[in-house]
Amino acid sequence: MHVTAVVPAAGSGSRMAGSLPKQFLRVRGVPLLSRTLMALRAAGGIDALVLVVSPDQVDRCRQEILRPFGLAVDGLVPGGADRQASVFAGVQAAPAGTDLILVHDGARPFVTPEIIRLAIAAAAEVGGAVVALPVTDTIKRAESDLRVQETPRRESLWAAQTPQVFRAALFREAHVRANAEGFRSTDDSALVERLGFPVRLVPGSRENLKITTPSDILLAELLLARGEAGR
Repeated sequence: MHVTAVVPAAGSGSRMAGSLPKQFLRVRGVPLLSRTLMALRAAGGIDALVLVVSPDQVDRCRQEILRPFGLAVDGLVPGGADRQASVFAGVQAAPAGTDLILVHDGARPFVTPEIIRLAIAAAAEVGGAVVALPVTDTIKRAESDLRVQETPRRESLWAAQTPQVFRAALFREAHVRANAEGFRSTDDSALVERLGFPVRLVPGSRENLKITTPSDILLAELLLARGEAGR
């Protein structure tokens, strides 16, 4: 079974409150995006890798993310106006014969081979899989006036992570339909779910965090230091 990983990394990283896009930020000397690509390459089970970056960062990505660390990708694609458009650009660049598309955030460098293996296996069986964690906090749903509208049962809530994996033909159809109908989402699975196809949850890890804020960088450095100390 041929698996193509699509790594969207075209965001501006505005929540980092800095001028440097977060994918170029160094964590213990290595750019965040480089660490994520290393993790995917080391995991096994992935046959092709397509990286999606901001159109004005393509050359910089080659110079700072790929070449210094001996990393190669099967496609380096300019991203679109939002995450959904960027992922679709990556999907269109996948090899024609690929069976599964695995989407993984460029800012999640701690994904493990086991998580990737389980997500691929689940998607191969049912068509779609999302790595996720059970929600431990009580969730409130509110409108723009901050008035609470609902307190959903925590037992049925999961926080989505990546990777998210889908049969390639199904995922392409989901994107085409969403674009034609004007549906936008920051979650890949939402496009498949709205077509009525099953998606299975795969238990993730709290360490599979998405680096979004400066405090996440500090946590990432601690996780890396702990891993190096344990070798």
